[in-house]
Amino acid sequence: MIDLSQQTPFAGGEHRLCYTHPDHPGLCLKVLRPGSIERRYQRQSPLKRCLGRRRLDDNRQEQAGYAQRAILRAGSNNPVWRHLPRFHGVVPTTDGPANVTDLIRDDTGRIAPTLSDLLAGRGLDEALRHSLTEFAEWLLETGVLSRNLLPHNLVARSCGARFQLFLVDGLGAPGLTGLAAASRTGRRRYIARRIDRMWVRARWEANGKPGSWEAVEAASRRRSDSL
Repeated sequence: MIDLSQQTPFAGGEHRLCYTHPDHPGLCLKVLRPGSIERRYQRQSPLKRCLGRRRLDDNRQEQAGYAQRAILRAGSNNPVWRHLPRFHGVVPTTDGPANVTDLIRDDTGRIAPTLSDLLAGRGLDEALRHSLTEFAEWLLETGVLSRNLLPHNLVARSCGARFQLFLVDGLGAPGLTGLAAASRTGRRRYIARRIDRMWVRARWEANGKPGSWEAVEAASRRRSDSL
C-alpha cells in the first residue's frame, strides 16, 4: 500500500486529488476526495439516485474511458498517446484506490500547467491556438471520446515555443449510447460538438470569463444542435 499521509497533492478538482507517485516521479496517483461520492449522491434527484453511486466514482469512469475502443488495443506507438497520458492500472493507497497515469511534465521537468492557467496568463495566442487545433485534429483522427473538453482538464507540455496538450480528466462519453455510439458518423458528430464547445470555452476563459458560463454554453449548444 502506498502511504500518502505525508504527501501534498499537486492538483485537485471537486472530486479527486492528484499526487506524485512517491517512488516513481513520472507517475500520477488520482484518488477520490473523502466523501465526494456521497455528497454528489445526496445532491441527486430521487430518480437519479435509483441509478446508484458507482456511476459517481470518477476513477471508475476514467477506467471505463480508457477501455473505449479507440484506446483499448492501442500499441505503444499508436497516435492515441500523442495527447493522452498512459494508464497503468489501480493501486491501493492510504487514501483509497488510486488510478495511476503518466504525470505530464514540461521541458524543464516541472509539472505541466493546465490550459486554464495559460489562458489566464497569456490569452488565446497563436501558440495556444495551434496546440488546440492539433488536439482537435487528433480527436477526429483517433476517435477518442470525451466529455466536455474543459481547459482545466487539459495540461500543456511546453515544446520550445509550442505546447502539446494532454487530456488528463473527462475521458469517456457515458452519455453516448445506442446507434450514435456504434456509428462512426455518430461518434464524429459527437466529437465535433465537443470540439466546438472546447473553442467556445477557451475563448471565454481567455477573455476573462465574462458573464455566466452556463449562458455561454447554452447558446453554444443551441447553435450546435441547429447544424
